Amino acid sequence: MIAPSIMADKLSKHFGGFVAVDNVSFEVREGEIFGFLGANGAGKSTTIKMLCGLLSSSSGTARVGGYDINRQADLVKKNIGYMSQKFSLYEDLTVAENIEFFGGVYGLDGQNLKSRKQWALEMAGLSGRERSLTRELAGGLKQRLALGCAILHKPKILFLDEPTGGVDPVSRRSFWDLINELSGGGTTIFVTTHYLDEAEYCNVITLMHAGRIVASGSPNQLKKEWIKNPILEFKSGDVVKAMGMIQGQPWALETTIFGNSLHVSVKEVQPGIREIIKAVGADNIRPENIREVSPTLEDVFITLIDKKVPAETSKGK
Repeated sequence: MIAPSIMADKLSKHFGGFVAVDNVSFEVREGEIFGFLGANGAGKSTTIKMLCGLLSSSSGTARVGGYDINRQADLVKKNIGYMSQKFSLYEDLTVAENIEFFGGVYGLDGQNLKSRKQWALEMAGLSGRERSLTRELAGGLKQRLALGCAILHKPKILFLDEPTGGVDPVSRRSFWDLINELSGGGTTIFVTTHYLDEAEYCNVITLMHAGRIVASGSPNQLKKEWIKNPILEFKSGDVVKAMGMIQGQPWALETTIFGNSLHVSVKEVQPGIREIIKAVGADNIRPENIREVSPTLEDVFITLIDKKVPAETSKGK
């Protein structure tokens, strides 16, 4: 049996009296895209720093690429790639200088560095722009360059900590195409993101809240497990007002704003449609294009926080 690329066993991190990561356990298989999701402050970045050998754990342990994160942190660092939300690039260096710097950090030199430098330039779409200052690049190009620098040494495990923050949607999609290519080639991808639509690209998702894992599974498994009722969506010129008219009604099980649309979880579709029209019509709000939609991971996350987390909190009191 092939050992997992990453294995966490009851991993915890305390900062004084504050518990940032609380008894977390999971496994990531080779070549898997593993999404580690949660709101800001959920413990994602602290976990990833421990897994990368940047922080020691308070209790529990983890193995990354077969190496213990506490006793073999230097070996962990040598055998992984890491890219943070801030791209990890030096803004005042040129494109070529950044690549050469990170190549040196990873021990590349001579022909090996030259060939990997050319690969990174082509992958990032920066061939011919070697002398451009990094700070002058558009966000999407910086992102691709940072990814190239993180994997110059061809690591088998890649950590991406909020890698698409502040990047336009087209560049985000292009970046995920690259991630899929790497995964297809056998690279294990561990990614944290607050964009739940991106998590649809992951093979496995683990949802964090307040330092704890609250659910794990594939996107489809999580939707089937946690969303049992149909979801109706409609657009409105004033979704906040429409939500105020619907929220708290006995037939409206969950209500969530999605841009200029509202998601309403109901027991049955047709009665639910009639109730929506009746509720918002009382204040002259016209619901547009009411229809049943497939649940999103955001629906799952909201359901988990509303139902599972309060139940666990009450158990602990």
